[in-house]
Amino acid sequence: QVQLAESGGGLVQAGGSLTLSCAVSGDTICISDMGWYRQAPGKERELVATITSGGTYYADSVKGRFTISRDNSKNTVYLVYLRMNSLKPEDTAVYYCNVQFSAIGTYWGQGTQVTVSS
Repeated sequence: QVQLAESGGGLVQAGGSLTLSCAVSGDTICISDMGWYRQAPGKERELVATITSGGTYYADSVKGRFTISRDNSKNTVYLVYLRMNSLKPEDTAVYYCNVQFSAIGTYWGQGTQVTVSS
């Protein structure tokens, strides 16, 4: 069993910052990739950022403003963060944590709402 718990969403003014967190617990062996996606109303879910052993990737729309990081220091819980700076109204979306396991496939968090007011 794997559980993903997201937190950190909310309402912020344009130019502000938020940090999203995703705690992965349960069978955390063989995590390969961790990342964040988002889905705005009426739009398809899109990749925001990923982090692997080889490095990080960012969508062009968030490059230079968002930072993804991970914390594997605890044995039973993996953490992945998304620090979001200089937020824009177009960043408004539901943000989803995504974890890929080499043995058991892909898991998604429940989503956390981020709303940026102009």
